[in-house]
Amino acid sequence: MRTYLLLLFVTCSSLAFGQKPALPPSDFQSLLTAYYDDYLTLNPLMASYLGDYRYNDQLENPISQSYRDQMKRLYTRYLDELKAYQEPQLSERDKLNYQILRFDLTTKLAAMEFPDYLTPMNQMFGFHLFFSLLGSGNSVHPFKSVKDYDDFLKRINGFVAQTDTAIANMRMGMAQQYMQPKVVIEKVLPQLKAMLVDDVTKSVFYKPVQTMPATFFAEDKQRLTTAYTTAMREQIIPAYNRLYTFLQNEYLPQCRETVGLSAMTNGKAHYAYLVKSSTTTNMTPDEVHTLGLSEVKRIRQQMEAIKQQVGFVGGLKAFFANLDTDPKFFPYKTDEAVLAGFQQIYQTMKPKLPSLFNMVPKTAFEIRPVEKYRAASSPAHYMAGTPDGSRPGVFYFPVVDAKTYNYWRMEDLFLHEAIPGHHYQRSLQNENTVIPAFQKIGSYNAYTEGWGLYAESLGKALGLYTDPFQALGRYYGEIHRAIRLVVDTGIHHKGWTREQAIQYSLANEPVSEASAIQEIERYISTPGQAVSYKIGELTIMAMRQKAEKALGNRFDIRAFHDQVLKDGPMPLAIFETKMDSWIKSQQAIARKN
Repeated sequence: MRTYLLLLFVTCSSLAFGQKPALPPSDFQSLLTAYYDDYLTLNPLMASYLGDYRYNDQLENPISQSYRDQMKRLYTRYLDELKAYQEPQLSERDKLNYQILRFDLTTKLAAMEFPDYLTPMNQMFGFHLFFSLLGSGNSVHPFKSVKDYDDFLKRINGFVAQTDTAIANMRMGMAQQYMQPKVVIEKVLPQLKAMLVDDVTKSVFYKPVQTMPATFFAEDKQRLTTAYTTAMREQIIPAYNRLYTFLQNEYLPQCRETVGLSAMTNGKAHYAYLVKSSTTTNMTPDEVHTLGLSEVKRIRQQMEAIKQQVGFVGGLKAFFANLDTDPKFFPYKTDEAVLAGFQQIYQTMKPKLPSLFNMVPKTAFEIRPVEKYRAASSPAHYMAGTPDGSRPGVFYFPVVDAKTYNYWRMEDLFLHEAIPGHHYQRSLQNENTVIPAFQKIGSYNAYTEGWGLYAESLGKALGLYTDPFQALGRYYGEIHRAIRLVVDTGIHHKGWTREQAIQYSLANEPVSEASAIQEIERYISTPGQAVSYKIGELTIMAMRQKAEKALGNRFDIRAFHDQVLKDGPMPLAIFETKMDSWIKSQQAIARKN
């Protein structure tokens, strides 16, 4: 009775003071659809990524003030509209949608309190890299019709605008002493220099011209060839040259020697936000650091056991050094041989996938090497395909020199980045019509990367990890992500130097110095991003253990994986609540039977 009177008072008070009454649940789907449509209108590149090509002649400038103002208004408006709904009145799926959208909007608004736009470039995810991939024909912009080619010509204008905005923003950052570390820009410069070709036919942007469909009319081929040649000479290459010249002559000499975000104005608060938003938890940097130390200790013990199993005499560090130098671990001579190695991993596991998964994506899948010009600075990664089959999901792996490619790290890498890791998770997400479209544009790294790392643990059940060194590859994957918890927080919260972080990695995982440097410089350039993997994996593992304990012999691993994947990516706190409800429902079914 008291609850009813309270609700009645709140409703009457709202009407009396001119506030809008709660909207009916039937309108909620319209809100979700409207947000998605409005978001894509302002983010045409995301639309292309999702296979929606309505805005393929546009390219947003996310670091411009006008764009940031537009996005802030968008997030604020929809957060206000979301408050008009009563969560308890919604269906179970819409309650999930409500919670996810509220988290998403709140997190994105909080991000705008920090000046990331003043440091718009790094060697890992800079717009200069993505645009070169976009224009090569190997990314989300299609080059199948004359319109596709004309659309990209218009997108070049957006790239030029973003380039000039980046230079202007970095000048503002210089004035405010808010700049990238020198080590980051030193890695960006060679990437830009690779774009400065004298012969446009040698440019990565000329590839679509060389692969123009034979069905095009001769006059269209000639017109487009001329247009692309002109655009490269007058727009693209000059823009890359302006950026290169600015970074080399003005920016680099004034870049900071420090590497941690905490060295910047309000840096500790910024990093604490990044940890929370990346992990989708309320964990502090100190808590993440402590967890990382504990996980590194646990996994080292597993690696020690393998060292003893194979009869290696010496310490763990010597064991790691042997793994990095013994010729038997480097069997490949050519890039094609490495590709064949990954294809064999896929063929080995393929027959066993039905024993772990009911849900299998329809999206096609391919394995490709990373382009040579970016192989030295690009990690292995997955690029999602489209459900309509127009673009496959692609697992990319970098090979700088095939003769130095270490085979025993390949299985856990494939499990994580390809199948059943990111290809399964992202493809099932994109194919699922029940998942609202807005959720597919969200950033829930702890869930997605947590699934990728969890997928590495499934190797044995899929016929992989059949010798001790292959099993060691799995533990390498684990300890590598655990080390991230330590070094990322060490660098950006505790004031570690680049050298301290490198030495910690070398002491605790089987990695070459060159690889350790590349990884540490990744963490320097993208604070907080790398801590999400391990937190997500541990959360999924914990929910599996909880389900196994609660359900006993009624536990079905395929049903568990279905439940983890079927509702798409989401914040971990929401995911845990959802999984708890599923476990209780399975217990109720068991009691009835």
